[in-house]
Amino acid sequence: MPGRTEQVLPLPRFVDPVKALLVVAPYYWEIADLLISGARAVLDKVGASHTVVEVPGALEIPAAVAQAFRMAEFDAFVALGCVVRGETSHYDIVAGESARGLMLLSLQGACIGNGILTVDTLEQARLRADPAGQDKGGHAAAAALHLLALAQRWGRPKGTVGFRPSGAGLTGHRSGEGV
Repeated sequence: MPGRTEQVLPLPRFVDPVKALLVVAPYYWEIADLLISGARAVLDKVGASHTVVEVPGALEIPAAVAQAFRMAEFDAFVALGCVVRGETSHYDIVAGESARGLMLLSLQGACIGNGILTVDTLEQARLRADPAGQDKGGHAAAAALHLLALAQRWGRPKGTVGFRPSGAGLTGHRSGEGV
């Protein structure tokens, strides 16, 4: 579009294979399909493998990402869905809480791209989701890949903050040894 000033970073390159999880709320299936198409195209550009899982709605996306982050071997996560404003405050709760849940997970080290659209109309969603248009699914995948590239650049996490896993000894000591 003429007059646009957005900066798009080139996709990062990866030495090791990347495994991404797309967590999709397909309530608006047409929008979800467009978002998935855009995300897959970007992941394919860097040779990333990807798995798609569906959850009932946008509020369940952070929970599914959290489970996969703790229990599965994925490098990056792409959250995809659509929340359309209605006549009640439900929109505000779903939009805000799904974004907050994803942000909290990202602050714990999960490399997440947030492609949950928050719109007033389905027409707005179509324009934002269309890979030939605003391609928000592709942008979310790119965001996850950029965060992964940073995480790999800086190395693995150095430890937990504030908590130790059950049974872990004090820092510098093995479990079961005296202090």
